[in-house]
Amino acid sequence: MLQVPTPESAPPGETMKIYEHSDPGTLQPRSHPWTTSASDPTHRYYDFRTQPELIRSSIEDLQEWGTYPATETFYRLLEWLNGPESAMESNDCAFNGAIATISTERSKRLQCSGRLMILYRNLALNTSTEQIDWLTNATAHAVEEIDPGFERGAVGATIMSVRFTTLPGPPERQRGQQLMLSFWAWGENEPEVMANLDRTFRNLTVALRQISDAIRRPSSATAPNH
Repeated sequence: MLQVPTPESAPPGETMKIYEHSDPGTLQPRSHPWTTSASDPTHRYYDFRTQPELIRSSIEDLQEWGTYPATETFYRLLEWLNGPESAMESNDCAFNGAIATISTERSKRLQCSGRLMILYRNLALNTSTEQIDWLTNATAHAVEEIDPGFERGAVGATIMSVRFTTLPGPPERQRGQQLMLSFWAWGENEPEVMANLDRTFRNLTVALRQISDAIRRPSSATAPNH
């Protein structure tokens, strides 16, 4: 797995692109597709592949941040990720707006954070540990290669257990995993935080497009086996 620092352990000012992120919330197995959220019953699953128009209207966390370019960049990322050109899809996302920085390691005053769950569109691939490991490490490598001088945004990778309820067979054959990409951005004020978030989303978009292209290339020696 990824041998890279966490936000708390990274020295101030050091470039930190992607790392293995430990989140207690990932210990609870999830399902795909899911229905409602245990933490908030008002949140529900939307299939953005069949209803892409809901991307811009159903993500409650982003509504109040719509004036910033980062929000539009994220919407476009979701539209591509769930569109016909992508070999992946999303399962969930969340966003926390600009708040005071908690870590003393950071020199910037504010931070924002959130998450994006991704998985193979070919659901059977998500039941293979080897394929999920490839997706995780390939994403990490792609992100690290993009915009190496950028220090005010970061991405964390977490593998989560999932039951793919639409796959045929008994429950044990439906067990698999998905990749949670957590993201952060920092700044001295809200516009700066959101500008750095926009840059983070743009970098992540480029990385995920590269991963999707590798998945779709049958001749790729490193891509998953279809």
